[in-house]
Amino acid sequence: MVRVKNRYLVVNILYPTSSPAAKAGDAVPEPLQFHAPTPDAFHTGQFMRLVREGIAELFGDYGMGMASRTLKVIYWSPATSTAIIRCPREHYEMVWAALTFTTKLPRPMDTPVVFKVVRVSGTIRKAEEEVITRAKGIIRKAKEMEKGRGDLVMEGVVQAVEKRGERDVVLARVDEGEESESDSD
Repeated sequence: MVRVKNRYLVVNILYPTSSPAAKAGDAVPEPLQFHAPTPDAFHTGQFMRLVREGIAELFGDYGMGMASRTLKVIYWSPATSTAIIRCPREHYEMVWAALTFTTKLPRPMDTPVVFKVVRVSGTIRKAEEEVITRAKGIIRKAKEMEKGRGDLVMEGVVQAVEKRGERDVVLARVDEGEESESDSD
């Protein structure tokens, strides 16, 4: 008996411009604006139609026949703009390419987006763990920015550079004297 093998793509939907859900007056931290919630009108059916149309546009009927065999949205979260897509192992690159070349949501929304494949996994378990880890990271980063602490890693790098700038360390000296061809042999 032949076992059908799949790949699971963890996909984030990013909004490079201001989110349709966020208003200009809202004080929403920047990480949450970029990782904004997806509009309620965009659901899994439209998402699958978007992926299939992208595959058909890029790879034609051949791509549709190969990639559509086990193509399915396993997990969809409009709150975190995250999805897990199951696709055939041999043709997951087609699905990835279709997502990469998609630049906006379908007609009623017309919102510019970036689909970012953040992980390709062989098991659904590892894909789910990645979704949970990324959601916790976004929440942590938003809380840090809200508290006014900013990016702690960048602050540490700036302090280290300033400390090093106080000392002049010579790593190598170049002899600027003229060298004749007979000296170089």
